Amino acid sequence: MSPDTGADAAATLDQARQFGLSEDEFKRACRIMGRTPNFTELGIFSVMWSEHCSYKSSKVWLKKLPTTGKRVICGPGENAGVIDIGDGDAAIFKMESHNHPSFIEPYQGAATGVGGILRDVFTMGARPIANLNALRFGSPDHPKTKHLIDGVVRGIGGYGNCVGVPTVGGECNFHPSYNGNILVNAMTVGLARADRIFYSAAAGPGNPVIYVGAKTGRDGIHGATMASAEFSEDNESKRPTVQVGDPFTEKLLIEACLELMESDAIVAIQDMGAAGLTSSSVEMAGKGGLGIELALDQVPTRETAMSPYEIMLSESQERMLMILKPERQELARQIFDKWELDFAVIGRVTDSGRLVLTMHGRTVADMPVGPLVSEAPLYERPWTPAPALPELAAKTIEAREPIAALKQLVACPDLASKRWIWEQYDHLVMGHTVQRPGGDAAVVRLPGRKKALALATDCTPRYCAADPKRGGAQAVAENWRNLTAVGALPLAITDNMNFGNPERPEIMGQFAQSIEGMREACLALDYPVVSGNVSLYNETNGSGILPTPAIGGVGLIDDAAKSVSLGFKREGEIVVVIGETKGWLGQSLYLRELLGREDGAPPPVDLKAERHNGDFVRAQIRAGVVSACHDVADGGLLVALAEMAMAGGIGATLSAPQDQPAHAFWFGEDQGRYVLTCRSADALLQAAQKANVPARVVGKTGGAALTLAGGNAISVAELKRLNEAWLPAYMAQ
Repeated sequence: MSPDTGADAAATLDQARQFGLSEDEFKRACRIMGRTPNFTELGIFSVMWSEHCSYKSSKVWLKKLPTTGKRVICGPGENAGVIDIGDGDAAIFKMESHNHPSFIEPYQGAATGVGGILRDVFTMGARPIANLNALRFGSPDHPKTKHLIDGVVRGIGGYGNCVGVPTVGGECNFHPSYNGNILVNAMTVGLARADRIFYSAAAGPGNPVIYVGAKTGRDGIHGATMASAEFSEDNESKRPTVQVGDPFTEKLLIEACLELMESDAIVAIQDMGAAGLTSSSVEMAGKGGLGIELALDQVPTRETAMSPYEIMLSESQERMLMILKPERQELARQIFDKWELDFAVIGRVTDSGRLVLTMHGRTVADMPVGPLVSEAPLYERPWTPAPALPELAAKTIEAREPIAALKQLVACPDLASKRWIWEQYDHLVMGHTVQRPGGDAAVVRLPGRKKALALATDCTPRYCAADPKRGGAQAVAENWRNLTAVGALPLAITDNMNFGNPERPEIMGQFAQSIEGMREACLALDYPVVSGNVSLYNETNGSGILPTPAIGGVGLIDDAAKSVSLGFKREGEIVVVIGETKGWLGQSLYLRELLGREDGAPPPVDLKAERHNGDFVRAQIRAGVVSACHDVADGGLLVALAEMAMAGGIGATLSAPQDQPAHAFWFGEDQGRYVLTCRSADALLQAAQKANVPARVVGKTGGAALTLAGGNAISVAELKRLNEAWLPAYMAQ
């Protein structure tokens, strides 16, 4: 049915199903209305009750996550999370998905993902200072993978570079489970004054409702609904649900909003993201316990004869909704006129508790706001736990010569350098980037301050598939470890929960158990969740992605000059491993890339040891003892050492213990470990022994090669050639 045809007529169950509502949900909507909703009202119910907007399958589990702490100013529920970083400063940040749009139209899908997360941050009063992204693509052998990589990377770079916010970090993995459903998770971090945070709850009946930014078109209609459904063979037909972005308008919108925020004009502000004008108006009214009346013929449009349904559900980009003090309306208009952006009074706040929409003097929708929000479906879906996988003994796994194995690992898609990607991003714009992409965490100095923020995204989906609880804990722990490795105190996280169809008990089990693992890690590490996003139904024709609870972390460094990076700094330094190495090869890249196996239990996560080891390492960095630091993760210890050698252009002579299989020691993925370098290890080893932290000397830096006991060696230049070659060669094919 066309949105222009019979818009006033009562909607039907068939239409509700086309919009993604079940029969029970349609009946609930009719009961709330006291009648059958019309077409426009049905569209509003469908997007507000979509998985993307209502979290109806996940909310019961998300409530289990710790969301408070001494640094938390605002936790989940607003556009982004807010933490106190001292001196009257606040960091505002969030990560969000644009998975389905990026698969359908990779350039615009990724670009508008960046634009949307930027708006989530600056709508709260923050100037964005950094972007990150977490990307998952299918097998390099899949015919669409190269096209998707190219479009997504160009989209992220095209939008972020034009808007003038540096893209400073992220991650990129490959796995066949993403062949039909890639993941594009975008994160933005902004800086604000802690006493100047802006919220979205409507207030003041009679206050004007203001539309600002770009004009409304027909792009992105039902994007939220599309993001709440599985893919099938007709993906191309969903192209009209993908939004089109304009980073130059976004830049103007940032400056205009931040200028207006210097005044006392704004009562409430909300970006028009998923579900567009519908979600922004309903959420503002709902949070304030009030009503809103909108005159839709006052909405600036760029296309003719748009219907109420189209105006309310459009997800056109670069738009905001504000409630202003009446006496400041003219000031606001002048600011937006100066920045050449649309400014339109489209309604007013009421005390009716209803969303009333008019067009050409006629009421086209009249709905109760409270029930639309509070009576959204909430499901406790049945779930089954993932079966426990056996632990693999290292002696049962084929041993490969370490240098030959290292050469294969550093050139594999997951470990190969992603320089080809991040060199397409402007990571130095604004002039505050201290550590660029390619390290454990990005470091961005606060303008005019000594202190800096450390930023990283992390997840190991193969661990999560093998043991969702352990994988969820590991994702949080590795993120905490990456921030610690540059000398930062980890403060809080945002998450992006990417999973398959929650109506399948085994998928819901992955989600539930991942949350349990994340909860345990967040509590143990004092690392609360302050914002996030859930992306479900990441499946194509019933084939789901690996469970991917991506974690974005923010940490604080008191003095940016004291941060450390992973590259070896000078010859003759001692190389020390912190943490216990048992040689855990289950679910390792050694097992997958060299032996073609994806089996066994993933490495256990000892959260007490994780905290203890990390706090020790951070203290040594702050004391100036450590010249380089790198966490040990994918590929194990020898891969970590190779990455340090490649980053510093210096080799090392290394040795393994005799009481352990060499392949397990070098390539096991035991958690809670760091590699440090220092001029003299005596003081560090004594401090580690006193603190009961495992520490082992494994070598000394120097020369132009990594050399193992027995003389097996590989030059750092050869390592770098192998590591840098794969992605550019793949994209050039």
